[in-house]
Amino acid sequence: MSTSEPTPFSPYGPLPSGGTARPMTRWGTPVMHAPQQKVTSFDADLASLVADMVATMYAADGVGLAACQIGVDLAVFVFDCPDAEGLRVQGVVCNPVLTLPEGKDRHLDADDEGCLSFPGAFVECARPDYATVHGFGIDGQPVTFSGDGLLARCLQHETDHTLGTVFGDRISAKARKKLQKQHDKLADEYPADWPA
Repeated sequence: MSTSEPTPFSPYGPLPSGGTARPMTRWGTPVMHAPQQKVTSFDADLASLVADMVATMYAADGVGLAACQIGVDLAVFVFDCPDAEGLRVQGVVCNPVLTLPEGKDRHLDADDEGCLSFPGAFVECARPDYATVHGFGIDGQPVTFSGDGLLARCLQHETDHTLGTVFGDRISAKARKKLQKQHDKLADEYPADWPA
């Protein structure tokens, strides 16, 4: 890490390292479109999976990754994502539960969004500009992450994955067509084994 990069904020400890990047599972694969199984064992297998998820996220230059994106039916995601002030926040969330502002506190942020499981394509997707996720860490202890900016979008996007929702489900048919066109144009840059 260069000295110009800010030190990430890891309130529950650093992300696991030493994993192996795996091929990205794409939209259309059944595991991407069904609610994921809850994590019940906080063991060495989970730690190994999460390390592979972290390695895959970094290999793909992503800011978040859910287990279903490497083909695993388990409600867990990892992230390393900046908030609106540029603070990089890192974490692991198992069995996430999302809380969003309501009423006068709810403000939508219509910004571009993309997904590593539909690589190369970005379209506008309006989401609340603040989000909180409660869940459990890799050790089974409770964790809570909150944030604004890209972090708010990331927490919502990754929690969606654990519920079997892709962001393409949240946009209009016209926007989906635009997304598909971008994706198809760049498909050759993302072979089936990408980013492994």
